[in-house]
Amino acid sequence: MKAKHLIEENNRKREQLTPENEKYYSDMMIYIRLQFTLSEQQSEEVLMEMLDHLLDGQNEGKSANEIFGDDPKGYADEIIENLPKEKKREVVPFMMGIVLNLVSWMLMIRGVVIPVVSQFKKEPVGSSVYVFPTLLTFTLILGSIAFGVWFIFRTIRRSLFSEKASEKKDMVKVGTFGALSMGLILAATKFVPEFGPAFPFSWWASLLTGGALWVVLFMVKKLEIGFR
Repeated sequence: MKAKHLIEENNRKREQLTPENEKYYSDMMIYIRLQFTLSEQQSEEVLMEMLDHLLDGQNEGKSANEIFGDDPKGYADEIIENLPKEKKREVVPFMMGIVLNLVSWMLMIRGVVIPVVSQFKKEPVGSSVYVFPTLLTFTLILGSIAFGVWFIFRTIRRSLFSEKASEKKDMVKVGTFGALSMGLILAATKFVPEFGPAFPFSWWASLLTGGALWVVLFMVKKLEIGFR
């Protein structure tokens, strides 16, 4: 069974767990899935074996603590050590897909914003792209996303295997970080002066380019899912 189908089957079977066993198992499942250097296929196969084992034990009146022990993190770490690593050629395209998807949305948003803003200004909005300020803004966005992903995963990891974890506090932390990142990007867009080389790039060219790139990425993703 492929990884996608294993995940769907896992979601279905987890509904049979008691609340206590589901919390125990879900923490281990999320912890293992967050190890992005591991083989997704092998990880999902092991998680399914663990779930089946837990369901069998639950039917016999056993708890997850009795089956896997009182140290779920330590047990998960032992599993992680024995799982094969994911091939780098599968990780790199994933990261590139995120970057290109971001570029497509930025181009489409630019293509929509320019004509809309022009309706409220007496002077036409400039459509030239200044290379250095654009690179600076794009670098800030990528940096914010990269740090944001790290921060969110770090927050999730800290909430696992803990009875004192507060979902509301975690949401406030993530929301605060998102607001600060957005404020920094908007400030850079507004206050960084236009300088250096520039080239004309109309709103319709931006919209078409972004839309075409998004369609290509969407089709590639659909093909990848079909081959799995």
